Amino acid sequence: MPHDLPKAYDPTAIEDKWAEYWVKENLFAQPAPATTGSDSAEGGSLDDRSPFTILLPPPNVTGRLHMGHMLNQTEMDILTRWHRMKGDPTLWVPGTDHAGIATQMMVEKQVASEGTSRTALGREAFLTRVWDWKKLYGGAILDQMKRLGASVDWQREYFTMDENLSVAVREAFVRLYEQDLIYRGAYVVNWCPGCQTAVSDLEVVHEETLGKLWEIRYPIVGSQGEYLTVATTRPETMLGDVAVAIHPEDERYLHLHGKKLLLPLVGREIPIVLDEWVSRDFGTGAVKITPAHDPNDFAMGQRHQLPSINIMDDTAHINAQGGAYAGLDRYEARKRIIDDLAAEGLLGTIHDHKLSIGRCDRSKDVIEPRLSTQWFIKIQPLADRAIEVVEQGHVKFTPEQYKKTYLNWMTNIHDWCISRQLWWGHRIPAWHCAACHKITVPKSGQPDPSACSHCGQSELTQETDVLDTWFSSGLLPISVFGWPFKNNQPSIDFQTFYPTSLLVTGFDILFFWVARMIMLGCWFAKDVPEADGSERTLARSVPFKDVYIHALVRDANREKMSKTKGNVIDPIEIVKQYGTDAVRFTLASMASPGTDIAFNIARTEGYRAFANKIWNAARFLFMNVDRAAEIGITVDPAALGSMPTAANDAPLEARWIVAELHKTAAEVNASLANYRYDDAANTIYQFFWGSFCDWYLEIVKLRLDFSETADKAATKSALTTLLSVFEASLRLLSPFMPFLTEEIWHAIYDENPPTTSIALTSYPTAIGSAQNEDAISQMVLIQSLIVEIRALRKEVGVEEKISTPVLIRADDRTHQTFAANSTIVERLARVSELSFVSEIPDSTGKRSTPHFDLSVIYEREIDIPAERERLTKEIAKLEKGLASAERQLGNEAFLAKAPANIVEGLKKQESENRQLLTKAQAALEALPAQ
Repeated sequence: MPHDLPKAYDPTAIEDKWAEYWVKENLFAQPAPATTGSDSAEGGSLDDRSPFTILLPPPNVTGRLHMGHMLNQTEMDILTRWHRMKGDPTLWVPGTDHAGIATQMMVEKQVASEGTSRTALGREAFLTRVWDWKKLYGGAILDQMKRLGASVDWQREYFTMDENLSVAVREAFVRLYEQDLIYRGAYVVNWCPGCQTAVSDLEVVHEETLGKLWEIRYPIVGSQGEYLTVATTRPETMLGDVAVAIHPEDERYLHLHGKKLLLPLVGREIPIVLDEWVSRDFGTGAVKITPAHDPNDFAMGQRHQLPSINIMDDTAHINAQGGAYAGLDRYEARKRIIDDLAAEGLLGTIHDHKLSIGRCDRSKDVIEPRLSTQWFIKIQPLADRAIEVVEQGHVKFTPEQYKKTYLNWMTNIHDWCISRQLWWGHRIPAWHCAACHKITVPKSGQPDPSACSHCGQSELTQETDVLDTWFSSGLLPISVFGWPFKNNQPSIDFQTFYPTSLLVTGFDILFFWVARMIMLGCWFAKDVPEADGSERTLARSVPFKDVYIHALVRDANREKMSKTKGNVIDPIEIVKQYGTDAVRFTLASMASPGTDIAFNIARTEGYRAFANKIWNAARFLFMNVDRAAEIGITVDPAALGSMPTAANDAPLEARWIVAELHKTAAEVNASLANYRYDDAANTIYQFFWGSFCDWYLEIVKLRLDFSETADKAATKSALTTLLSVFEASLRLLSPFMPFLTEEIWHAIYDENPPTTSIALTSYPTAIGSAQNEDAISQMVLIQSLIVEIRALRKEVGVEEKISTPVLIRADDRTHQTFAANSTIVERLARVSELSFVSEIPDSTGKRSTPHFDLSVIYEREIDIPAERERLTKEIAKLEKGLASAERQLGNEAFLAKAPANIVEGLKKQESENRQLLTKAQAALEALPAQ
């Protein structure tokens, strides 16, 4: 006998309990087949079913859960739970990213508050502090995930600097180096003065701003009083100028070919060079060349074999190369240089000028293009393969528009700067020789070198730079499953779970992470043989088969959330107020591919009420199970756990609710297969609240008779249907509301369930024969009649508790349906007697539908003027609808293009409106004159 649920639904009372239980029991662990041959929820093993594998986009160890995480994890968890309940071997791998820059900055602030710095501590001591910080704070976001019930395999949790993952990072670097795809050299990179490291193009956020275009006069050597004027947006970089370029065909400057200039304020002679890259239409048509501080200038410097002069240090202050300006911040130096140019008469016109400023996505500092020696990957070979797998459909994007975005970016990709001037991260496995100054990188699988591979000397120093965080996270789909493999024999995990099935992520890391996983995964996995030793195909080398790009979560006004605007919603606070299930259901119900979510607290309040509705339905059900038990009626637990069916001779409401359940299951499964979380959630909501609670529970009360004279067989049948449909509904809802459904499901079995969790039961799957369309259409008629009677009762002023006679005029089929189920109509519509007549008397208040006419018999006198007004408005509305339908049906062009179902719908609408119009006109004419 089920125990009583508390009267009030309190999510906080159940969520911590189940979250802890799921983790403690390792409920969602998925071992490889060679380990246990583990059975799935449906009894299938890994050997005979395709697994569903998904990786958690690893949050930074510095992170705290925000609404983007909540959406991402809700979508992943719904799909993971759904696949697990479908019987697919299911693995969701969790982990965190070491987040090089973010974590180092966090710890640097900590040590600074203690009056010291990382440089004062030294590399080893500082890294010890970072590891200590990680142990203390690094798991906070995963703890939040556990609290929110994410059904990941916690036994497989990883950290991107775990030893086995570090081995994979080192091996990937070494192999790419051996393949001549990694090189080191001095190039202009995006330098962040705040983070004091190079950052990739993807880590630079560009913003348009109104700046200045300064014209500077460069004296021409040997021509007293003559100048060549250049235009620049960054006058401070002139300290590093090595030439000025003009277009070789610019007629204004033909006389300057071969001349030299005197660099203002510095006094260094620099040449005038000819380059077709120069635009004759921009500025003055003369361009200063500063190879160390502009990528285009660097390219020109290479073409013309010009030197490079770096004038700034790591913090964007002018260095010793800047002469009198050394030590000044770049913007302070700019102001001084402009003033000094003006004082010497070398400053020309100053124009307002729109320009794009690049800022570091993390520190928000303005990026400084700066010549720096860095490590790069020759990305084109990797990109070509990553383009091919997407073009051939081996990796698919939802929404599909992102395929084009991805291909456009990959087609125009630049070499990837993979080195970072940090201490926290995977240190680059390269050693510098003090003797010959060459670099030694160990061979694949070899330990750190003890001697230089070029000269044999032993004085080696490891590279101080670390690898870009995205290099290690880009390897995750292969590294978490054991790559690299001894003797290139793939692990059982790799054979079973690679490629993964799906990646759910946001657009913001499409290029940071998604593209790099595809490039690195395809590059390295292609060389891993299949279990039978055969060559792995390109389709089997991809890291995942599908990519689902979820939308942004915005505020209720569709504004992007930001701390500046003060509109950031903390999901943990919302969860505390409304419960995890209500927040999850809110996000799911609004998650449509390609559409941002305008998160509205009112929606969450509504779904909190939905959870309460389910809770109360369970209490009603348990109350009746207990009452039945008192007279010896019990439901066999074996009747639960599968999809219920209804016999042909079962009451209509039983056949109908079973048919609705199967129809709902079919729609929900189809929606989830297409990532339509919104459709799936809303379909479940309409079934549970509408069909089950509002209609079926009210009707089934007629069948639950616990008196001494009760037909026990009929009562048991009704109770069995009620309990089995409710239990199946909980399983249908479980991926969306895991806590609520777990609590109630265990209560159904009186804490002795057939398995340890509802999450390990089977997901409801529709049986075609159970989708009884006849039962559904009959119940639609009955619901329509009840709704019309209720409306007419209100219209004629019948008091709520009074039952009244009702007259009905209907065709034979409708008549039979109503007559056979008159008890339902009488109970739900407060009807004292249901009478069928050939005509509805003119003197009574009436309602008409295409299928029936009805009249509520009530002694109170009808308000003739009000009825006349109502009918007049109804006639006007019907005439308008009829005219619209006739106009469309009379349009040959429309009929030629419109789908057949649209045309059929219009014809049906036109026919029904015509019938209703005739009836309304007759009713109006039948009203007595005033």
